[in-house]
Amino acid sequence: MHFIREVGRTTRVMIASIIAFPTVLRSRDSRADFAVQLYKTGIGTLPVVTVVSLFTGMILALQVGLELRRFNQEIYLGAAVMITLIREMAPFSCGMCLAACVGSAIAAELGTMKVNDEIDALEIMSISPIRFLAVPRILALVVMAPLVAFFCCVIGTLGGGIVGATQLGVNFDQYMSSAMSMAEMKDLFVGLLKALVFGLIIGTVSVAQGMGTRLGATGVGRATQRSVVVSFLMILMLGYMITRVFYR
Repeated sequence: MHFIREVGRTTRVMIASIIAFPTVLRSRDSRADFAVQLYKTGIGTLPVVTVVSLFTGMILALQVGLELRRFNQEIYLGAAVMITLIREMAPFSCGMCLAACVGSAIAAELGTMKVNDEIDALEIMSISPIRFLAVPRILALVVMAPLVAFFCCVIGTLGGGIVGATQLGVNFDQYMSSAMSMAEMKDLFVGLLKALVFGLIIGTVSVAQGMGTRLGATGVGRATQRSVVVSFLMILMLGYMITRVFYR
């Protein structure tokens, strides 16, 4: 019953937030808050995202390149790395970074507001917590997640090219030519769609967990932990489902 209640509450938060998305641009204060959330979600996560995506591309290139070398097919290294990144690993890395860096911060922030009765105070003043607190954060994740995923793909591809040129004897120009020739627009669209869905899920789960916080500081810690764990699990499951739908 607790699981069903949590699913229902999170679904209500998602539906109410999606309906209220247009309200973000109606007032100056909402636009300012939305811009702050965009900065935190995008620019604020770039250092972590850069390191994660760079080494993801390097690890992929090294492992795939060693196997391709056994068959003298190193010329396809760029294609293998690019397709893997653009279809799966870039959205996955993006989702994990956003869940850890942004989602946990949202859950902790809203959880602290909940236990301090600040959210209840908004309701007393007839201010919707969903519109005032949830919508700017969720919409910022929805907007920035595809851009961050694309950035992950670019950095990961460059990291793979560096490994190919320095350790596997693959010319960088040949690597990039193979990468660009084999990737299709469908792969890009599917990868961006995954990132968009991940952003929506991370934002919704984090907001729902934060607003449902109880038991003081202990509850804030639990809500933050649950937001990250649930987001990770949803990213894995939804990533598989989307891939299964578009690549049968």
